[in-house]
Amino acid sequence: MKILHVSAEFFPLVKTGGLADVVAALSAAQRQHGSDARVLLPGFPAIINQATDKQKVTTLNTYAGEITLYYSQYQDTPMYIIDAPHLYQREGSPYHDGYNNAYHDNYRRFGVLGFVAAELARGCDSLWQAEIVHAHDWHAALACAYLAAYGYPARCMFTIHNIAYQGLFSPHHIHELWLPTEFYNVNGLEFYGQLSFMKAGLFYANHTNAVSPTYAKEILDPHYANGLDGLLNQLNQEQRLSGILNGIDTAVWSPSHDKLLAHKYSARSLKNKTKNKLAIQKLLGLAQQTEQPLFAVVSRMTRQKGLDLILEALPDLISAGSQFILLGSGDHDLEDAYRHVQSQYPDQIRVIIGYEEPISHQIIAGVDVLMVPSRFEPCGLTQLYALRYGTLPLVRHTGGLADTVTDCSLEALKHKTATGFVFHESDSADLKAAIDRALALWGSPAQWQQVQKNAMAKDASWHKSVGAYLAIYRNLLGQ
Repeated sequence: MKILHVSAEFFPLVKTGGLADVVAALSAAQRQHGSDARVLLPGFPAIINQATDKQKVTTLNTYAGEITLYYSQYQDTPMYIIDAPHLYQREGSPYHDGYNNAYHDNYRRFGVLGFVAAELARGCDSLWQAEIVHAHDWHAALACAYLAAYGYPARCMFTIHNIAYQGLFSPHHIHELWLPTEFYNVNGLEFYGQLSFMKAGLFYANHTNAVSPTYAKEILDPHYANGLDGLLNQLNQEQRLSGILNGIDTAVWSPSHDKLLAHKYSARSLKNKTKNKLAIQKLLGLAQQTEQPLFAVVSRMTRQKGLDLILEALPDLISAGSQFILLGSGDHDLEDAYRHVQSQYPDQIRVIIGYEEPISHQIIAGVDVLMVPSRFEPCGLTQLYALRYGTLPLVRHTGGLADTVTDCSLEALKHKTATGFVFHESDSADLKAAIDRALALWGSPAQWQQVQKNAMAKDASWHKSVGAYLAIYRNLLGQ
């Protein structure tokens, strides 16, 4: 089966969040299952510079000017790269300039990504033609519209990684994008007077999935759907919407093989996990102690992630003798608030603004509790990394967090199914209650260690989910 994943990000070349990890790990897992899965990426500097063995496939004329399409391989991943310096060779993130302003021509930059995906389905590479075009999030969503507009033979799958980010642009761009004028319609790309890339994916894909079963149900509710609940409920009724849980790359995230850790360990050698705790404390200048739990957050800093709730809970956490580490960046007000709280508790709190992959591994391996108090969470990956590393997730019951973490209730502890701490209400009081339960369990070392072993035994791989994706592909192809 010839599968083309279309994405703006790919780990480790370009990463702003979980999308990069998912596309890299899912495509790799599909190849392990015998599919010919490839990836199409925009030629951002980090991608162009690291793809050293590029082979020219073709030159295409597009509404955004001429582009060159290259084929390359990165760590066994076959990929196509759109070389268009006028679109992609810029400072800043893939989406924003250095002042965090969205690029004014993002509709063109990511529209071309979808256009080229459709051309690969048409056969612009004489040696390979996609049968399934799998578009990821709004950046890739126009691929579905181009396939529909031009009548190309491939079938289209669209994955919602986060419906809160929709790619909304002025409607007059419809002419520039080489799409039929009639596509700008309530039954098409029109969304409250704007042109919506996300809606293009939902409306024109043959099948849509969300990245966890619970999130697929939540987005049928107006509270979570950001205005798209009507269309999503229609897709659900037509059995064109499903929820498939993300997995993780268990080769990259493996405490027994992770070269980024000070000490490798497994469920049989949890004493070495404690050595990682001492190592991260030393690295960050915290007191090296193992008597009290060490909490952490590794996250984009947005209101969605519930980090304002943690700010309210931190004084109680610190007064109990615990330590806290944050790694992340995003909302400047939140960044400033966390810098301030570090200045209040310099001996117990470390705040690292930014993101570096090595230290994220070291934090997740070294801490005792990873906090993910999200207001909504399509899937979440950090809690899966935490489970794998015997670090107990403390999460809100939403989306993929609800699907992957089992609360330390008395019954779950008895049956050895408990893997973390789950709270339900999006408020600091419920979060504090979950923290208190974590502190109480910490006081029973044998039980804590059993929950660690339960967590590490959970299957966080792509094995089951790959099967679910391949089954949908086969159905779309009539196989």
